[in-house]
Amino acid sequence: MDPREWLAFEFLGNSILTWCIATGITFALLIVFLLVRRFVRSSVERLAAASDSRRVHVASDVIRHTKGLFLVAIAAFFGSRALTLPEAGVTLMSRIAVIALLIQLGIWVLSGLARVLEQRREERLGTDPGSVAAMDMMHFATRVAVWAFVFLLVLDNLGVNITALVAGLGVGGIAVALAAQSILSDLFASLSIVLDKPFVVGDFLIIGEFLGSVEKVGLKTTRMRSLSGEQLIFSNTDLLNSRIRNYGRMFERRVVFSIGVTYQTSAEKLEQIPVIIREAIESQEKVRFDRAHFQRYGDFALIFEAVYYVISPDYTEYMDIQQAINLNIFRRFEDEHIDFAYPTQTLYLNSVPQGGEN
Repeated sequence: MDPREWLAFEFLGNSILTWCIATGITFALLIVFLLVRRFVRSSVERLAAASDSRRVHVASDVIRHTKGLFLVAIAAFFGSRALTLPEAGVTLMSRIAVIALLIQLGIWVLSGLARVLEQRREERLGTDPGSVAAMDMMHFATRVAVWAFVFLLVLDNLGVNITALVAGLGVGGIAVALAAQSILSDLFASLSIVLDKPFVVGDFLIIGEFLGSVEKVGLKTTRMRSLSGEQLIFSNTDLLNSRIRNYGRMFERRVVFSIGVTYQTSAEKLEQIPVIIREAIESQEKVRFDRAHFQRYGDFALIFEAVYYVISPDYTEYMDIQQAINLNIFRRFEDEHIDFAYPTQTLYLNSVPQGGEN
């Protein structure tokens, strides 16, 4: 067959030559689009690496999320313009291009939003941890809203009556809400945690027999990291129904400790002990002395009780201060020859005459 006759052969209303031209235009545009995307992305990434501008970093993330399928759909749409297509074919290509554009716009919006929220999250994690959970919630709600909007636009582009669909979704939403009561309960509990802020990311909590630091407040669960290293996961509803001890809100720590001395200690030494304890406590920084008293007579010791406040919630710092106080008291007791008490028993024996008693 003559090549000219073969090129003139028609397929779906267009000659082979026309199909080749349309395919060539499509591939040429796709190559151009890919090269432009690569050039723009590399240029913006270099600019982002050399700049601290937030907008540049957001733009870099947005460009990086430009999908290849979107470029293929746009190139195919323009390539199809070289073909003589029926009205249904033109409509189909137009709808494919519009749907690809809508989905890509959704991806661009969410990638830019995610980058902005990540930047603000890192900034506020140290200054305002309570806003971190709110930002996570807002990110989720925005993702749902954007994709729901894109979904409705896609259906509208396909000719679906979205008014009837929205009404149907409202009725179906009631049934879903009844079937997913536990999930919705956790969702509203998460919202309560975000708004009321009984705890925030980074707080140290004790919940019953469990204790750990809050890592993330999710939509259904809250994750904590225990002291032994494992992750603890609590349902938000169960968490709010529990009694929570939040050490992250503790601004100072009240410390009570007791010391016992032997009953052989003289009255003069007993009068000196509260003074010794007070001096040992006040010699430390970040400490507020409250009281030191001869509290009671114990079974085998004279008990003194002391109370002071550590002006810091840090547990390690508290232990360092308590250790320094204990060592100071120990040295002073050595100098004053005051003996610490320890459990003892005294036995009293009565001797019986050899002859016995009648």
